[in-house]
Amino acid sequence: MFLKTLKIKLTHISVILMCCALVSCRSTEKIVYLQDVTEKTTVSLDVYSGIRIQPKDILSIIVSSKSPFLVIPYNLPLHAYQAGSDATSVSYTQRLLGYMVDVEGNIDFPQYGKLKVTGLTREQLAEILQNIIREGIVNDAIVNVEFMNFRISVLGEVSKPGTFDLQNDKITIFEALGRAGDLTIYGKRDDVLVMREQNGVINYYRVDLRSARIHHSPVYYLQQNDVVYVSPNPTMAARTQVNENKSLGIWISLASFLTSLAVIIFR
Repeated sequence: MFLKTLKIKLTHISVILMCCALVSCRSTEKIVYLQDVTEKTTVSLDVYSGIRIQPKDILSIIVSSKSPFLVIPYNLPLHAYQAGSDATSVSYTQRLLGYMVDVEGNIDFPQYGKLKVTGLTREQLAEILQNIIREGIVNDAIVNVEFMNFRISVLGEVSKPGTFDLQNDKITIFEALGRAGDLTIYGKRDDVLVMREQNGVINYYRVDLRSARIHHSPVYYLQQNDVVYVSPNPTMAARTQVNENKSLGIWISLASFLTSLAVIIFR
């Protein structure tokens, strides 16, 4: 009789543990990235065409030559700015001034006036400026163009939300999320929103971090001023609506479950 009772109890416990395991497996499916990738999976990425210059971008344009004095007119001067607001810790540092792209997509380049730059990559602009300058007296001019205000924002269910200034203008959505400390356990992996402003229009893209198809998304590589938003999963959304009474109910339910489990074991 004792063995029969023990067998029944063990059966009940096994069912409970199996249910817990199934819940755990289901939860794992919701949080693991790139679930459809195996060790033999290969993904052919679309050709990265680079970031396109947009109005209000600030560009660092540095022209160099074996005769530095010839390229002085093209290089903007250094600008001293104040770092720190506390009177006891105010310091001054210098940084290079940049060329502001106006709302019409032009920059005012010395000796050549307004140049249309929107829609170009920085490499394309560097080549155009280099050819223009070399047509003059600086036949060995080398031009380097960089973005000075390349930034992205990551908001929502991430560990460290914020706006990030980047030195490198080639960044993937995974790298951006990494800078924000990765998603919290409550972030929805299958419905991440990316907001992108282009030509005065905001475009919205939704991506699934759990699928390798993300590599072919137009927002796999982020652009300047992109905003990545991670929405909360239903568990977190429900938690925000729980008041003190509902919270007490959760603890009562948990206590009831543990009591039932104890009755099965020790009955």
